[in-house]
Amino acid sequence: MAVTVKECLELQLLEVEMLLSMFPKRGEISLDEDAVPSIQRYLRNADGALPAQLEYRITLDVGEAKVKVELQVLLPHMYPQVAPQLFARSDALHRQQQLQLNTRLASHISSLDSGDLCVCEAVQWVKDNSLTFLDNSKTSCESASKEVRVKEILHRMWIYSHHIYRQELRKKIFDCAKKLNLTGFCLTGKPGVICVEGLRENCEEFWRDIRYPNWKHISCKHVENMETEGSIDNLRLFHGFEDLQFQAHGDYGLRNDYHMDLGQFLEFLKQHQSGHIFQILFGVEGKLSDN
Repeated sequence: MAVTVKECLELQLLEVEMLLSMFPKRGEISLDEDAVPSIQRYLRNADGALPAQLEYRITLDVGEAKVKVELQVLLPHMYPQVAPQLFARSDALHRQQQLQLNTRLASHISSLDSGDLCVCEAVQWVKDNSLTFLDNSKTSCESASKEVRVKEILHRMWIYSHHIYRQELRKKIFDCAKKLNLTGFCLTGKPGVICVEGLRENCEEFWRDIRYPNWKHISCKHVENMETEGSIDNLRLFHGFEDLQFQAHGDYGLRNDYHMDLGQFLEFLKQHQSGHIFQILFGVEGKLSDN
């Protein structure tokens, strides 16, 4: 007999309750305050729209030094019938160590029986195994600096949102891009568009951070990767992270939705060798007016 979404969500709530009892201290689990209630409302009335996917972060103290390791969890609606999205990170790990840690974690989770709850198992695995990577981190960094220069990849993400208005959200976008050394832009208004370029792990961390806890009506429309033996800075299309506002003229009602002038935006894209992205973002070919 097929397992239903409702049954899966009930199991997800049971696992969250278990985790909250395991990590009762403030700050150990970061969970949006409406995440659980929204699922409970759906379970009471399954005819309504599906709630947002359950997403939370667990902060673990690893080893005698109590090094902070954060496990980020995103649960598809059909988890545990399908695998969760898990990502472990720590400021004490350099990017190669972090990649190895998450590769091993994914391998371990895939070895477990399908259909079983596994976030608690993932938490225990991270606590038991992170120390190896933490102990080797400094040595690996030193030896990596002596290795032959390897190729690096510039990662560029094109993100579309129905709109971007709120000042605190815009601040979060710019702060996050600066922290992760990403260049690109944020087009404010309706529609909203974000482009970030830099190291892949930094772009992916940006994508996780700005979506958390639940940003509706946002999607990553396109990803570009370019390889170089030199610095990825030579491949960047943007020199900083720009604040774009191309407000169109006209009356859009009392609410004033701040519609963007997409003609000016197309011109901007073409100036940055990205005119082809317009059709990917909006589904139509962009055309500039004749001057």
